[in-house]
Amino acid sequence: MIHPASTTHQQLTDDEKIAAGVPNDLIRVSVGIEDIDDLLADLDQALTAI
Repeated sequence: MIHPASTTHQQLTDDEKIAAGVPNDLIRVSVGIEDIDDLLADLDQALTAI
């Protein structure tokens, strides 16, 4: 998981981020080719922990 607004796109202004499709509340989730049930369980576990 990554927060693009504060990492990969941090150099952009808020208007530039919006134009690029990167609002400040966006969280990008990068997943592999695991079974969907495993991915959902991992995501659920992570969200429960926070």
